[in-house]
Amino acid sequence: MKFYTGNHNFYCGIDLHARKMYVCMLNNSGKIVLHKNIKTDPEIFFELIFPYLEDIVVGVECMFSWYWIADLCHEHHIPFILGHALYMKAVHGGKTKNDKIDSRKIAALIRGGNFPLAYAYPKRMRSTRDLLRRRMHLMRKRAELLAHIHNTNTQYNLPVIGEKIAYKANRKGIAERFQDPSVNKSIQIDLAMIDTYDKLLQDVELYILKHAKAHDANTLYLLQTIPGVGKILALVMLYEIHDIGRFPLVQDFSSYCRLIRPEKESNGKKTGKGNKKIGNPNLKWAICEATIILLRESEQAKKLHQKLIKKNGEGKALGILSNKLGRAMRYSQ
Repeated sequence: MKFYTGNHNFYCGIDLHARKMYVCMLNNSGKIVLHKNIKTDPEIFFELIFPYLEDIVVGVECMFSWYWIADLCHEHHIPFILGHALYMKAVHGGKTKNDKIDSRKIAALIRGGNFPLAYAYPKRMRSTRDLLRRRMHLMRKRAELLAHIHNTNTQYNLPVIGEKIAYKANRKGIAERFQDPSVNKSIQIDLAMIDTYDKLLQDVELYILKHAKAHDANTLYLLQTIPGVGKILALVMLYEIHDIGRFPLVQDFSSYCRLIRPEKESNGKKTGKGNKKIGNPNLKWAICEATIILLRESEQAKKLHQKLIKKNGEGKALGILSNKLGRAMRYSQ
């Protein structure tokens, strides 16, 4: 957990919502100089903080609508910090909770050096990253349709579909396997939706690839030299990491990718494990997928995996190998 420790004359904490935002301003002695509920309007907000622009920092808890205020602060060269939502939940939890109290607590956390930081992704590549995440959502929906076809086939005890129906050429005659008119109609709907998803995915992948080459072609090609990393995994890694320099230590990168097990200790004794959801799930997925492909294609990786299985067991061995691949990726960029 990293905290913001900068010193300023004014500390602005905002409890941000979709249509309203509660703004609290503390001076360097901790006195409230501004505490007001306003609309989420850039002009109103900028006019409100204008008298304090000489030396101010603006802090917001990470939620879905923080983009506009981060871009506004960047445009006017105002220091902006984003609070890690899961860490802040533990830090400023209290018996009574409302927007006014929360904005005061956020400002106090910033002033006291206890504001847990999240990464405020810059505007230049942010929208393409979000589109790539949307592409992953569409791909999972497509996978659900394919799984439904296989499950329905098993449900009616029909012969196993031998070929991979993920490929369009292998989907001919699939609906005709089902004699019941209603079941046949259900499968036809699945197949039609899969065809639609295929067209959408092809279009969005070409669009993202074009923008990725414009954003950082060198890193994109470098990532594809990693064993097990193809076009899609390279795109996910490129946009989810963004700047490898923000991880000064390889341990920081492994933790962000959820490749290590966080442990809790008190009085020299282990008290359990937790915080498994702290980190980037998309990056963890990409590295784990790359590890599976690596084991399929590399004899050297297979030998190392077998050694790790003998020493640590099958489940733990795969996790160790994923961590090794992540560490290698951190050093390669």
